Amino acid sequence: MFSVTLPFKMKVCEVAQFLIRFQKTYLLAQLYYNKTNCMKTFLITLVLALLCNFASSQKPVLRQDEFYTEEQGKAELNKLESMYSSKKEWEERKQILRENMLKGMNLLPLPKRTPLNAAISSKRIMDGYSVENVYFESIPGYYVCGNLYRPLDDSGKHPAILCPHGHFSGDSLGACGRFRPDQQKRCATFARMGAVVFSYSMFGWGESIGQLDSTAIIETPESKKIDRSHETPLALTMQTWNSMRVIDFLEILQDVDQTKIAITAASGGGTQSFLLAALDDRVSVSIPVVMVSCYFQDLCVCEKVMPIYQSSKQILNMAEFAAMIAPKPMLLISDGYDWTKNTPKVEYPFIKRTYSFYNAENNVENVHFPNGLHDYGFVKRVTVYSFLAKHLGLNLQAVTDKNGNIDESKSKLESAATMLTFSSKIPFPANALKGKDAIEQELKKLQE
Repeated sequence: MFSVTLPFKMKVCEVAQFLIRFQKTYLLAQLYYNKTNCMKTFLITLVLALLCNFASSQKPVLRQDEFYTEEQGKAELNKLESMYSSKKEWEERKQILRENMLKGMNLLPLPKRTPLNAAISSKRIMDGYSVENVYFESIPGYYVCGNLYRPLDDSGKHPAILCPHGHFSGDSLGACGRFRPDQQKRCATFARMGAVVFSYSMFGWGESIGQLDSTAIIETPESKKIDRSHETPLALTMQTWNSMRVIDFLEILQDVDQTKIAITAASGGGTQSFLLAALDDRVSVSIPVVMVSCYFQDLCVCEKVMPIYQSSKQILNMAEFAAMIAPKPMLLISDGYDWTKNTPKVEYPFIKRTYSFYNAENNVENVHFPNGLHDYGFVKRVTVYSFLAKHLGLNLQAVTDKNGNIDESKSKLESAATMLTFSSKIPFPANALKGKDAIEQELKKLQE
């Protein structure tokens, strides 16, 4: 990020921020003037507000979304590359990043692990796989809900795949989150290939809205209520911790190979994918879909590592977060429609450089769809099936037709009502926490 000579040595982006603050301040002062018709009030308000704004501009501030361009993102990656040029230097950097990420997520120290008290029920037998409803307590009284897809072959241990979801919503429960057809299709297909798959809901989505809003009806989600419950820094904390506990849950299953654990999801779920891979060494494969970008910052609060400040020595960039899984296998899926449009020429080479420190460049791949959309559509899933077959030893032939094409037709779609663990007819257990404050207090107790 370049600078120009100014009286206060402000960077160009800081000048832009100052000008916008000035405009807002001027309008505020003008509002007072219109109400009071007093020029003295106008001038005093303007001067005091500008002084406060200038003082605040001298403190470390979080990077502002609207002032981060593609070129600035690329320049930041260049700066990061200048900070380390060997495996040793990168490992040192990674440890610093990990600690700061956990601090920024309010997960340092990590909470004490408590009994999961997992419940698995309502098994449905499909063509080559089964589906069950699952809940467990990530902390006492907070229930993570999802669906467990398993291959019917229970003769040995199988790789496991975590499938969170992004901010994909619609006009019904079946069009939201883990209940969407594209998520059901990929989870079922993974299971038919020989993986144990857990598909689970974000904080404030699916069943968990029932713990956060007493007026919400789980079966008929309302976007305003979901947003109100989900858009809180606690969502980032809980989603990250929940994913760690998902791995704990998968590890207690007798049919799971603990050495082969992958995570994949799109958009905000892609963020969850690379964050978990960066923070939990048990993840062996990461596939963030249509998410990794060095410049895009218009993130949901559930994706922002909020308390960490930007400075010349402390740069935080999601491309670098994604690289933290190196040298383990990672596939970046990108498209020409969204903020991943530059991945082949910008983020992918940057991440591949990190892999070169381990002589593992072949473990990271990028598949780009220049005419693709921001989704986890069929063509994207096809590339993921192939990648996971290669790195987890899954059976690609099990989902391939006689012409050699991927066939998802045997992956059955279920109604959202069938997949629910709790609903208006199936209440939460008596110990279920109610409201964000109660959840946050319980979490803090486990960090004492």
